[in-house]
Amino acid sequence: MEKIGFEVDGETVIGNLELPEGASLANSVPALVFTGPFTGVKEQVTGTYARLLAKEGFATLAFDHRNFGESGGRIHQHEAPSKKLDDLAAATGYLAARPEIDAGRIGAVGICLGGSYALHFAAFDPRIRALATVAAAYLDARPSSADAAARKAEWFQGYASELALLHEGYPTHIKAVTDVEGEAAGMPGQEPFDYYGTDRAYSPHWKNEITRLSGYNLARFDAVLGADYLAATPTLVVHGTTDLYCTPEAAMRTFERIGAPKRIEWIETTNHIELYDSQPHVRAAVSHVADWMKEHLQGART
Repeated sequence: MEKIGFEVDGETVIGNLELPEGASLANSVPALVFTGPFTGVKEQVTGTYARLLAKEGFATLAFDHRNFGESGGRIHQHEAPSKKLDDLAAATGYLAARPEIDAGRIGAVGICLGGSYALHFAAFDPRIRALATVAAAYLDARPSSADAAARKAEWFQGYASELALLHEGYPTHIKAVTDVEGEAAGMPGQEPFDYYGTDRAYSPHWKNEITRLSGYNLARFDAVLGADYLAATPTLVVHGTTDLYCTPEAAMRTFERIGAPKRIEWIETTNHIELYDSQPHVRAAVSHVADWMKEHLQGART
């Protein structure tokens, strides 16, 4: 593993690059760029998948998006969708410039919230030749009903004040996860706490904190728009059969909108985070992703 860095708009992004055995100037290899769960850092879910897929013959890059982990950013622990999309573009450029990597064989892998970013990014960047999403949160800014629209509009009454605080440099922060009933958190509920709030997801670079404005930013981001533009990007959807946070129904709706060569693979699960680090769930997901990327990146060369 090689710790690397690259610049995006004057801010440094830090990542871990893994090259598979045999990668060299004379033998360039396909590569995968990763983006992962809400508040996550490279030592957690993306790092787990990156290590396993490097063993399958891919160069892999798991990195901390700006505002998180070891990377730079003006306001840390703040979710900014446009910055994350720019990070993915820069990370792809970094991979394409490495002499051990074939710039014509780069794929993207998005896990949980990262599935939204990878989906949107891959739809509009032709350097991404294949896409895989795992247990993805398919963010759809459109309300599902008139009642949902009214509730969302009411909730957004707090947006302007939080945005003003951000511009002043002092946004409101809440916990990312909590096991205290009724306490505000970016990811409420026992299941997220069981992963992030315990040694299970330990990283010295993860913080149990997120700006309140982050929730508003995510609610305004329409990731599944990307599904309508994936006509040329082979796309694999891997999802759990039981998932209260990123529902199978949302995965299926998004899958149906994709016009590219596509496949959906279901893994028997009892909850969302089994696809973060539990076996045999992760092993099954990695196998599906590896097979898909080998199939669709093998012949895609510049």
